[in-house]
Amino acid sequence: MKIVVGGQIDKKELANMVESIGGDKVEVEIKSDLEAAMAVKNGVADYYLGACNTGGGGALGMAIALLGRDNTSTLSMPGSLKSETDIRHEVSSGKKAFGFTAQHMDKVVPIIMDELLK
Repeated sequence: MKIVVGGQIDKKELANMVESIGGDKVEVEIKSDLEAAMAVKNGVADYYLGACNTGGGGALGMAIALLGRDNTSTLSMPGSLKSETDIRHEVSSGKKAFGFTAQHMDKVVPIIMDELLK
């Protein structure tokens, strides 16, 4: 499974977390938002993960523009974190791009990865 990391902040930390959880089952690459969204759109990558301070704008702006809102999900925003059940539903529903605040990365990424690796 190939996962691209975009978003505006903490890209290296996010990529390291995904690699740590996914091990040899994932290939992770850090890209600009545009490059990451294009990789998913063109089938070069399977999933996009991005973090920013709002969870949606800087994390998912290009992914929403290129993949469409139906293929993206904001999993957290400042002061608001979707429940584990809701996060799992978003991932299992076939969405390809996920955004969240960097502050929620430790909570969100393990759930995303667990669901993707099933």
